Amino acid sequence: MNIFICANISKEKSRETVEAVCEKIKALGFDIAGFSDSRDVSPEAEALISDCDVIITIGGDGTIIRWGRYAARYDKPLLGINTGRLGFMTTLEYNDIDKLERLKTHEYSVTERMLLEVSYSNSNSEYVAVNDVVFTKNKYAKLPEFCVNVDEYEVTRIRADGIIFSTPTGSTAYSLAAGGPIIAPDARCIEFTPLCAHSLFGRPMIFSADSDISVTFKGYEKSGVIFNVDGDDDLTFNENDIVTIRKSSLVLKLVDIDGGGFYNAVHNKLMTPLK
Repeated sequence: MNIFICANISKEKSRETVEAVCEKIKALGFDIAGFSDSRDVSPEAEALISDCDVIITIGGDGTIIRWGRYAARYDKPLLGINTGRLGFMTTLEYNDIDKLERLKTHEYSVTERMLLEVSYSNSNSEYVAVNDVVFTKNKYAKLPEFCVNVDEYEVTRIRADGIIFSTPTGSTAYSLAAGGPIIAPDARCIEFTPLCAHSLFGRPMIFSADSDISVTFKGYEKSGVIFNVDGDDDLTFNENDIVTIRKSSLVLKLVDIDGGGFYNAVHNKLMTPLK
Protein backbone atom coordinates (compact mmCIF):
# COMPACT_ATOMS: atom_id res chain seq x y z
CA MET A 1 0.00 0.00 0.00
CA ASN A 2 1.29 3.43 -1.02
CA ILE A 3 0.43 6.22 1.43
CA PHE A 4 0.72 9.97 0.86
CA ILE A 5 1.02 12.06 4.05
CA CYS A 6 -0.16 15.67 4.39
CA ALA A 7 0.47 17.49 7.66
CA ASN A 8 0.09 20.87 9.28
CA ILE A 9 3.56 20.99 10.81
CA SER A 10 3.07 24.51 12.14
CA LYS A 11 1.88 22.68 15.25
CA GLU A 12 4.39 20.86 17.44
CA LYS A 13 1.95 18.01 18.08
CA SER A 14 1.59 17.50 14.33
CA ARG A 15 5.36 17.32 13.84
CA GLU A 16 5.65 14.67 16.55
CA THR A 17 2.73 12.73 15.09
CA VAL A 18 4.25 12.75 11.59
CA GLU A 19 7.34 10.95 12.91
CA ALA A 20 5.24 8.37 14.76
CA VAL A 21 2.98 7.78 11.73
CA CYS A 22 5.94 7.30 9.38
CA GLU A 23 7.49 4.77 11.78
CA LYS A 24 4.17 2.90 12.04
CA ILE A 25 3.64 2.84 8.28
CA LYS A 26 7.09 1.41 7.68
CA ALA A 27 6.59 -1.18 10.43
CA LEU A 28 3.40 -2.33 8.68
CA GLY A 29 5.35 -2.85 5.46
CA PHE A 30 3.62 0.02 3.63
CA ASP A 31 5.37 2.54 1.38
CA ILE A 32 5.34 6.30 1.85
CA ALA A 33 4.53 7.73 -1.56
CA GLY A 34 5.32 11.27 -0.49
CA PHE A 35 4.92 13.97 2.13
CA SER A 36 3.73 17.58 2.03
CA ASP A 37 3.40 20.26 4.68
CA SER A 38 2.33 22.99 2.26
CA ARG A 39 -1.03 24.74 2.03
CA ASP A 40 -0.59 24.97 -1.73
CA VAL A 41 -0.52 21.69 -3.61
CA SER A 42 2.41 21.59 -6.03
CA PRO A 43 2.26 19.71 -9.36
CA GLU A 44 4.76 17.23 -7.88
CA ALA A 45 2.53 16.57 -4.87
CA GLU A 46 -0.53 16.24 -7.09
CA ALA A 47 1.26 13.64 -9.22
CA LEU A 48 2.12 11.64 -6.09
CA ILE A 49 -1.48 11.82 -4.91
CA SER A 50 -2.70 10.43 -8.23
CA ASP A 51 -0.43 7.38 -7.76
CA CYS A 52 -1.03 6.65 -4.05
CA ASP A 53 -3.58 4.28 -2.49
CA VAL A 54 -4.50 6.26 0.62
CA ILE A 55 -4.00 9.84 1.81
CA ILE A 56 -3.35 10.44 5.51
CA THR A 57 -3.80 13.97 6.85
CA ILE A 58 -2.30 15.04 10.17
CA GLY A 59 -3.84 18.19 11.64
CA GLY A 60 -7.44 19.26 12.06
CA ASP A 61 -10.54 19.57 9.92
CA GLY A 62 -8.92 22.37 7.92
CA THR A 63 -6.19 20.01 6.76
CA ILE A 64 -8.81 17.49 5.60
CA ILE A 65 -10.77 20.18 3.76
CA ARG A 66 -7.61 21.50 2.05
CA TRP A 67 -6.47 18.09 0.80
CA GLY A 68 -9.91 16.53 0.50
CA ARG A 69 -10.52 18.25 -2.82
CA TYR A 70 -7.52 16.48 -4.31
CA ALA A 71 -8.50 13.19 -2.71
CA ALA A 72 -11.90 13.56 -4.39
CA ARG A 73 -10.40 14.60 -7.72
CA TYR A 74 -8.27 11.46 -7.87
CA ASP A 75 -10.79 9.20 -6.12
CA LYS A 76 -8.46 8.38 -3.21
CA PRO A 77 -9.69 7.50 0.30
CA LEU A 78 -8.53 9.91 3.01
CA LEU A 79 -7.81 9.10 6.65
CA GLY A 80 -7.56 12.01 9.09
CA ILE A 81 -5.51 12.00 12.29
CA ASN A 82 -6.47 14.81 14.66
CA THR A 83 -3.88 17.04 16.28
CA GLY A 84 -6.14 20.08 16.34
CA ARG A 85 -8.89 21.19 18.73
CA LEU A 86 -12.07 19.63 17.36
CA GLY A 87 -11.13 17.30 14.53
CA PHE A 88 -14.75 16.53 13.73
CA MET A 89 -13.96 14.89 10.38
CA THR A 90 -10.92 12.94 11.53
CA THR A 91 -11.09 9.22 12.29
CA LEU A 92 -8.22 8.94 14.78
CA GLU A 93 -6.73 11.01 17.58
CA TYR A 94 -2.96 11.48 17.59
CA ASN A 95 -2.57 8.94 20.42
CA ASP A 96 -4.46 6.21 18.48
CA ILE A 97 -1.80 5.62 15.84
CA ASP A 98 -1.56 1.90 16.64
CA LYS A 99 -5.00 1.51 15.08
CA LEU A 100 -3.41 2.11 11.67
CA GLU A 101 -2.78 -1.64 11.76
CA ARG A 102 -6.42 -2.01 10.68
CA LEU A 103 -5.45 -0.71 7.26
CA LYS A 104 -3.46 -3.91 6.84
CA THR A 105 -6.18 -6.20 8.19
CA HIS A 106 -8.91 -4.31 6.27
CA GLU A 107 -10.84 -3.61 9.50
CA TYR A 108 -12.23 -0.29 8.37
CA SER A 109 -15.03 1.20 6.31
CA VAL A 110 -15.14 4.02 3.78
CA THR A 111 -17.89 6.64 3.82
CA GLU A 112 -18.68 9.00 0.97
CA ARG A 113 -19.22 12.71 1.53
CA MET A 114 -21.13 14.89 -0.92
CA LEU A 115 -19.35 17.99 -2.26
CA LEU A 116 -20.60 21.19 -3.87
CA GLU A 117 -19.64 22.62 -7.26
CA VAL A 118 -19.55 26.42 -7.38
CA SER A 119 -19.43 28.54 -10.54
CA TYR A 120 -19.17 32.32 -10.71
CA SER A 121 -20.39 34.46 -13.60
CA ASN A 122 -17.46 36.87 -13.12
CA SER A 123 -14.85 34.13 -13.49
CA ASN A 124 -14.04 31.14 -15.67
CA SER A 125 -12.94 29.22 -12.58
CA GLU A 126 -15.02 26.56 -10.88
CA TYR A 127 -14.66 25.70 -7.20
CA VAL A 128 -15.34 22.62 -5.11
CA ALA A 129 -16.61 22.93 -1.53
CA VAL A 130 -16.19 20.24 1.10
CA ASN A 131 -17.90 22.32 3.79
CA ASP A 132 -19.65 25.43 2.57
CA VAL A 133 -20.03 28.55 0.45
CA VAL A 134 -20.41 31.70 2.57
CA PHE A 135 -21.65 35.14 1.44
CA THR A 136 -21.14 38.09 3.80
CA LYS A 137 -21.55 41.84 3.62
CA ASN A 138 -18.47 44.00 3.64
CA LYS A 139 -17.36 45.31 7.01
CA TYR A 140 -19.44 48.31 8.17
CA ALA A 141 -21.65 48.07 5.04
CA LYS A 142 -25.44 48.40 5.06
CA LEU A 143 -27.44 45.17 4.86
CA PRO A 144 -27.69 43.84 1.30
CA GLU A 145 -30.73 41.93 0.07
CA PHE A 146 -29.84 38.40 -1.02
CA CYS A 147 -31.98 36.65 -3.60
CA VAL A 148 -31.93 32.84 -3.72
CA ASN A 149 -33.41 30.96 -6.66
CA VAL A 150 -33.79 27.18 -6.76
CA ASP A 151 -34.33 25.60 -10.18
CA GLU A 152 -35.31 29.05 -11.53
CA TYR A 153 -37.93 29.60 -8.82
CA GLU A 154 -37.36 32.45 -6.40
CA VAL A 155 -37.26 31.03 -2.87
CA THR A 156 -36.38 34.04 -0.79
CA ARG A 157 -35.29 37.66 -0.75
CA ILE A 158 -33.71 38.35 2.59
CA ARG A 159 -31.74 41.18 4.17
CA ALA A 160 -28.99 39.70 6.28
CA ASP A 161 -25.34 39.93 7.26
CA GLY A 162 -24.84 36.93 5.00
CA ILE A 163 -26.01 33.49 3.93
CA ILE A 164 -24.44 30.03 4.01
CA PHE A 165 -24.87 27.05 1.70
CA SER A 166 -23.39 23.90 3.15
CA THR A 167 -22.97 20.22 2.47
CA PRO A 168 -24.14 17.73 5.12
CA THR A 169 -20.49 17.58 6.18
CA GLY A 170 -20.44 21.37 6.54
CA SER A 171 -23.63 21.36 8.61
CA THR A 172 -21.46 20.91 11.73
CA ALA A 173 -19.27 23.91 10.88
CA TYR A 174 -20.25 27.58 10.40
CA SER A 175 -23.86 26.67 9.61
CA LEU A 176 -24.26 24.99 13.00
CA ALA A 177 -22.89 28.06 14.78
CA ALA A 178 -25.41 30.19 12.84
CA GLY A 179 -28.36 28.07 14.04
CA GLY A 180 -28.57 25.44 11.30
CA PRO A 181 -29.36 21.77 12.01
CA ILE A 182 -26.88 18.90 12.13
CA ILE A 183 -27.30 16.70 9.05
CA ALA A 184 -26.08 13.10 8.81
CA PRO A 185 -23.17 12.97 6.35
CA ASP A 186 -24.71 10.25 4.20
CA ALA A 187 -27.73 12.49 3.45
CA ARG A 188 -27.82 14.11 0.03
CA CYS A 189 -28.99 17.70 0.36
CA ILE A 190 -27.86 21.32 0.42
CA GLU A 191 -28.42 23.38 3.55
CA PHE A 192 -29.24 27.10 3.44
CA THR A 193 -28.66 29.14 6.61
CA PRO A 194 -29.10 32.94 6.93
CA LEU A 195 -26.65 34.94 9.03
CA CYS A 196 -28.32 37.48 11.35
CA ALA A 197 -31.32 37.99 9.08
CA HIS A 198 -33.36 41.17 9.54
CA SER A 199 -36.58 39.15 9.39
CA LEU A 200 -38.74 37.03 11.66
CA PHE A 201 -38.83 34.43 8.88
CA GLY A 202 -35.11 34.05 8.29
CA ARG A 203 -34.86 30.34 9.01
CA PRO A 204 -32.63 27.55 7.65
CA MET A 205 -33.92 25.51 4.73
CA ILE A 206 -32.92 22.16 3.23
CA PHE A 207 -32.83 21.84 -0.57
CA SER A 208 -32.62 18.70 -2.66
CA ALA A 209 -29.11 17.70 -3.73
CA ASP A 210 -30.41 17.75 -7.32
CA SER A 211 -31.24 21.46 -7.11
CA ASP A 212 -29.52 24.18 -9.10
CA ILE A 213 -29.20 27.16 -6.77
CA SER A 214 -28.39 30.68 -7.96
CA VAL A 215 -27.52 33.64 -5.73
CA THR A 216 -27.65 37.34 -6.53
CA PHE A 217 -27.96 40.41 -4.32
CA LYS A 218 -29.26 43.95 -4.35
CA GLY A 219 -27.15 46.54 -2.59
CA TYR A 220 -28.34 49.33 -0.33
CA GLU A 221 -26.42 52.62 -0.11
CA LYS A 222 -23.36 51.04 -1.78
CA SER A 223 -23.36 47.95 0.41
CA GLY A 224 -20.92 45.33 -0.87
CA VAL A 225 -20.71 41.55 -0.64
CA ILE A 226 -17.87 39.02 -0.65
CA PHE A 227 -18.02 35.23 -0.75
CA ASN A 228 -15.63 32.37 -0.13
CA VAL A 229 -15.52 28.62 -0.65
CA ASP A 230 -14.41 26.58 2.38
CA GLY A 231 -12.97 29.70 3.98
CA ASP A 232 -10.45 30.32 1.21
CA ASP A 233 -9.63 33.77 -0.16
CA ASP A 234 -12.59 36.14 -0.33
CA LEU A 235 -13.98 36.89 -3.80
CA THR A 236 -15.72 40.15 -4.65
CA PHE A 237 -19.40 39.67 -5.49
CA ASN A 238 -20.97 42.46 -7.55
CA GLU A 239 -24.65 43.28 -7.96
CA ASN A 240 -24.84 41.94 -11.50
CA ASP A 241 -22.97 38.72 -10.71
CA ILE A 242 -24.49 35.28 -10.25
CA VAL A 243 -23.07 32.41 -8.20
CA THR A 244 -24.45 28.98 -9.03
CA ILE A 245 -24.26 26.11 -6.54
CA ARG A 246 -25.04 22.46 -7.21
CA LYS A 247 -23.97 18.99 -6.14
CA SER A 248 -20.54 18.05 -7.45
CA SER A 249 -19.96 14.89 -9.44
CA LEU A 250 -16.99 14.28 -7.10
CA VAL A 251 -17.26 12.64 -3.69
CA LEU A 252 -14.83 12.64 -0.77
CA LYS A 253 -14.12 9.16 0.59
CA LEU A 254 -13.23 9.16 4.30
CA VAL A 255 -11.71 6.13 6.02
CA ASP A 256 -13.49 5.22 9.28
CA ILE A 257 -11.41 2.85 11.42
CA ASP A 258 -13.41 2.81 14.67
CA GLY A 259 -16.90 2.70 13.15
CA GLY A 260 -19.74 5.09 13.92
CA GLY A 261 -17.33 7.96 13.35
CA PHE A 262 -19.92 10.69 12.74
CA TYR A 263 -22.23 9.84 15.65
CA ASN A 264 -19.31 9.32 18.01
CA ALA A 265 -18.01 12.73 16.99
CA VAL A 266 -21.43 14.35 17.54
CA HIS A 267 -21.65 12.82 21.02
CA ASN A 268 -18.05 13.37 22.11
CA LYS A 269 -17.25 16.68 20.45
CA LEU A 270 -20.55 18.56 20.16
CA MET A 271 -22.91 17.18 22.80
CA THR A 272 -20.30 16.90 25.56
CA PRO A 273 -18.77 20.10 27.02
CA LEU A 274 -15.10 20.53 26.11
CA LYS A 275 -12.76 20.17 29.06
